[in-house]
Amino acid sequence: MDFFNQVYLGNTGLDWTLFIGIILISVLLKKVFSRIIAHIIYLIFKKSATAVGRDKFDEIVKKPLEFIIVLGGIFMAGFYIQPPEEWGLAPLGEFGVRTVIKDFMYILLVYGIIWLGMKLAEYLGLIFAHRATVTDSKLDDQLVPFLVDLLKVLVAVVGIFIILSDVFEVNIATLIAGLGVGGIALALASKDSIENLLGSFTIFFDQPFKVGDFVTFGGVTGTIEKVGFRSTRIRTTEKTYVTVPNRNIINTELDNFSERTHRRARFEIGLTYDTTAEQIKKISEDILEVLMTNELTTNDPIVRFTAFGDSSLNVLVQYLAFTKEYQAYLELNEKINFQIMEIVYKHGASFAFPSQSIYIEKNKN
Repeated sequence: MDFFNQVYLGNTGLDWTLFIGIILISVLLKKVFSRIIAHIIYLIFKKSATAVGRDKFDEIVKKPLEFIIVLGGIFMAGFYIQPPEEWGLAPLGEFGVRTVIKDFMYILLVYGIIWLGMKLAEYLGLIFAHRATVTDSKLDDQLVPFLVDLLKVLVAVVGIFIILSDVFEVNIATLIAGLGVGGIALALASKDSIENLLGSFTIFFDQPFKVGDFVTFGGVTGTIEKVGFRSTRIRTTEKTYVTVPNRNIINTELDNFSERTHRRARFEIGLTYDTTAEQIKKISEDILEVLMTNELTTNDPIVRFTAFGDSSLNVLVQYLAFTKEYQAYLELNEKINFQIMEIVYKHGASFAFPSQSIYIEKNKN
């Protein structure tokens, strides 16, 4: 055909057809190709990833694979066309449009591979996270996200070194040696980041908390969801998501409610001033008996008539509950409160409420 033999901008019609055709095929069939490649890569994880499954794997690696396929199609298609000689472009290897485009495409390709490597690290994290759920220790639950972040950093560093070496022709060995000289300046420039990284190691080794613990520190109260390189993520009681730098955590007093052995209840009941001493004694004795015989409370409760309040006679009630769960504690506390009400009414007494007595003095005149 004449079209294939005709020359357009320095290339035959056949060359342009192959150029456009390869790009269209890579774009239109990127999902098919990505699924095939994903299946091949999945064989590496197949034995250890049965619990997570291939569908999740395909979902995670789909976008980076499609990006690499389209980019690879464009890269391959570029071999079939050449810029017209009359444009006078510098040849490959010399600085010019051709070299810039080639290096830019190479950088994008390495970026796609880095992206894919990070997604594979995420999938590996899902495998380890599932295994961690079947163990009694919570340390591995906390360690998995940290290791995933570490793998991502390593993948990114390797990718950057490849770009510096192949594109910018930087001697990596010299660069690494130079980092020793510039290490002090780098450390000073990234002081906060280094402190946060050291803080994360301190958290792992000292273990003041684990993922899932309910803690409070520095005005923040909530459940630990993730411990990363730089920060710790906390889901507050208001369901907000707070990110706290690790260096702040290790430098602040922390109260770990999940590590408590008991929950304490301490409150006062106010009786009206017409309650007799005998009634108060019997009420206190009965409340103490309720607390002593309850299997969910310790055997050292305190029930004492403590004060003459402004409008009530105050009886202190204090006990420790054998439970860490807040919901279970509330149920126990409610049951005991109902029993206290029954005891007070049984002895003919009443609960006081804020009141004032007014005395009017009559004028004798």
